[in-house]
Amino acid sequence: MRVWRQHPFAFLLALGLLALILSVFVGRFPQPYWMPPSLLQENELARQLVFNLRLPRLLTAFLLGMALGGAGAVMQMIFRNPLVEPGFLGVSQGAGFGAALAIIKISNAPLVVAVSAASFALLGLVFSYALARNLHYGNWVLRLVLAGIAVSALFSSGIGVLKYAADPLKQLPEITFWLLGGLWGITWREVLYIVPMVLPALFILWLMRWRLNLLSLSDDTAFSLGVAVGRERALLLVASVAATAAVVSVAGIVGWIGLIVPHIARRLIGTDAQHALPVAMLLGGIFALVCDDLARTLFVAEIPLGILTSLFGALVFAGLMMSAMPRSRE
Repeated sequence: MRVWRQHPFAFLLALGLLALILSVFVGRFPQPYWMPPSLLQENELARQLVFNLRLPRLLTAFLLGMALGGAGAVMQMIFRNPLVEPGFLGVSQGAGFGAALAIIKISNAPLVVAVSAASFALLGLVFSYALARNLHYGNWVLRLVLAGIAVSALFSSGIGVLKYAADPLKQLPEITFWLLGGLWGITWREVLYIVPMVLPALFILWLMRWRLNLLSLSDDTAFSLGVAVGRERALLLVASVAATAAVVSVAGIVGWIGLIVPHIARRLIGTDAQHALPVAMLLGGIFALVCDDLARTLFVAEIPLGILTSLFGALVFAGLMMSAMPRSRE
C-alpha cells in the first residue's frame, strides 16, 4: 500500500509487466491452464506457440486495453460525461460496418477486413463531426454527443442489412464472431499494423494529459485560462479515435473497457488527469490481458473476448455505482 500511494504509476507498470510474463505460460498447451517454463527449452512446438502466436496476441491485448482505457478517460473528461466511451462517436459501429462490408463484398482476408474496419471507424468520426456542425440544438459538446448517437444508429442499421444479406453458412458466422470481439487471429502482422497508429496516439494523449483538466471546464473558462479549446480538443479526439480504430479493426468490438476503466482509475487515484489518464491506460491493459487469458484458457472452445469484458465490466460498474453513495431507505 505504501508503494501504491507513493508511486502508483510505477506499481501498475510493474504489475502489467508481471501479468505479461505470467500470461506467456497461461494456456491449454501442453495441459490446461499452465505451461511449465522449462518446456520452452525442451519443446520446439512450445517455442513456436509462444513466440509466433501467444506473444503477439498478448501484446495486442495489452495495447487494446491501453487504447480503450486511455480514450475512454479522455472522452469522459472532454465531454464532461461519465457514461461516454470510445465508440460513442460512431467509431465502433463504423468499424463493425466496415468489417461486415469487407467480408461480404471484398474479401475475408484479415488485413482487408482490418483496413476496411479502420477506414469506416474514422469515417464515423468524420460523419459525427460534420453532422454536429449542422445541428442547431445545445452547445458544441451536446451536439457532438447527439451526432454520435445518430451516426452509431445509422451504422448499426447498416450492419443489420449486411447480416441479412450475408451467406448464412459462411459469411454470417464470420461477421457475428467479429462483432463479438476476439484476438484468436492475431499474428505479428497485425501487431505491426496497429503499433504505428496506437503508440503515437497514446503518446499524444500522455503528453497532453495535464490539459485535460482545463478542457473539462466550460469553454469560456478554459479560453480565459489560455486554452485553444477547439484545436486541443480536436487533437485529443483524433488521437483517441485513431487508437480506438486501430485496435478495433483487428480485435472486433470489445465493449466496456473504455467505460469502466476510467471510473476505476478515478476511484483509485483521483480526478486529476495528470495521474488518472496514465493509470487508466495501464489498468485497461491489465484488464484486457486478464480477460483474454480467461477467454483462451477456461474452456476448450475459446470465449469471445467481448463477452468477458462486458460481463466483468458490467459487474464492476454496478459495484462501483452501488458503492458511490449510500442506499436510500424507505
